[in-house]
Amino acid sequence: MATERSFPDSFIDEDPQKALEALTEALEADSDNAEWLCQRAYAHTLLKNYSCAVDDAKKAQQLQPSLPLAFMRTGIAEYHLNHYESAHAAFTQGHQLDVSDKSFEVWIKRCEELMGKQTQIGSSNTQTAAALPVKRDWYQTESQVIVTVMAKNVPKDGVCASFMEKELSATIQLASGDNFNFHLQLLHPIIPHQSSFKVLTTKVEFKMKKTDAIRWEKLEGEGQESNIKHFNPNQYPSSSHYAHKWDKMVVDLNEEEKDEKLEGDAALNKLFQQIYSDGSDEVKRAMNKSFMESGGTVLSTNWKDVGKRKVDMSPPADVEFKKY
Repeated sequence: MATERSFPDSFIDEDPQKALEALTEALEADSDNAEWLCQRAYAHTLLKNYSCAVDDAKKAQQLQPSLPLAFMRTGIAEYHLNHYESAHAAFTQGHQLDVSDKSFEVWIKRCEELMGKQTQIGSSNTQTAAALPVKRDWYQTESQVIVTVMAKNVPKDGVCASFMEKELSATIQLASGDNFNFHLQLLHPIIPHQSSFKVLTTKVEFKMKKTDAIRWEKLEGEGQESNIKHFNPNQYPSSSHYAHKWDKMVVDLNEEEKDEKLEGDAALNKLFQQIYSDGSDEVKRAMNKSFMESGGTVLSTNWKDVGKRKVDMSPPADVEFKKY
């Protein structure tokens, strides 16, 4: 039977155009299926056919007024059309139908920010990102972009996040009782259903799956002024005998760090980081191989030499190397 067909979000995310065609065909046989209309609205949204998405979502509302998803689809499409008041009304109605879905709250707050209004519920303890001294950082791997909000003791259920193709909106309930809101217009698209967040003791991590395995030059899109530091995911060797994780080493040093007078191991580490950063792939391979094989006692940039042999440990003359 036609009504037994299923069109989950993952199917639509994979190929919105194919999903749109399949949903259109299904709706020709059952034009009053509100859930299918919602999913076709989602496909239209991914394809940036926002007016069509509004039409489908509103029809789903009429067919099934108790369906929260119809109001979510309407609100998101109206939001992308810059109809913030209409979007706000849709999100508010949807939230009344399903108060457990915290993503409605995120969208409502975002609409209120853009309409220049204060939050009507809980406005006394809700502030925007700029008003609270909360540090945010970001870094990337080949497949993910990770945004970290440094906030301690956030309740496990104290985060609401909404991932869109090129947007991240979130509200974090801080230990102080304030709500930390932020919204990012991302430089490149992500895969929403493969993105997630994790609440840890000292921070909240938002992991967004890249659509393409490319290096992002910055976090936010054109015209957006980002105040988030950019981390380089590369690993750097160290002159220390201790193991360090360098995947979150800040690349874009601020002026104070640039002018800082470093001495001893700190100065040497900075030099090694610079050599590694500016070096060719062969230089980087040589530094990593020599450092790892020698237990941190040798650091070579000559791949032709270390690439064809195992690098032995070579501690200073007055130092005895021991394995623990």
